[in-house]
Amino acid sequence: MSWFRFWVVAAGLLCAATSALAESALDYFTDSSGKYAGPTLEDQVAMMDTDHNGFADVFEVRTYLEKQHGKGYEKELLDKWESSASGKSCSTPFAKQLYGDSVR
Repeated sequence: MSWFRFWVVAAGLLCAATSALAESALDYFTDSSGKYAGPTLEDQVAMMDTDHNGFADVFEVRTYLEKQHGKGYEKELLDKWESSASGKSCSTPFAKQLYGDSVR
């Protein structure tokens, strides 16, 4: 079997496995009438809100997503969000006055 054919077969098997996994997850979150019965958005935000202040900040969202998907999940995007939340994304001299020293 050529390498190209091997990779085509391997890619096909991976797609089939992923599709089966998605179907089983959908089955898991669907009740007997076919209606979605999984956690609501409110449930998920409540799980992320570890300091119980009523909302999930980017730091809590990152922790939650990394628990779900593994360390480093969407690292570049979440780094950018955390940088903005910390006031580090703006390098102008007046940024420190705007954000203050109390920001993470």
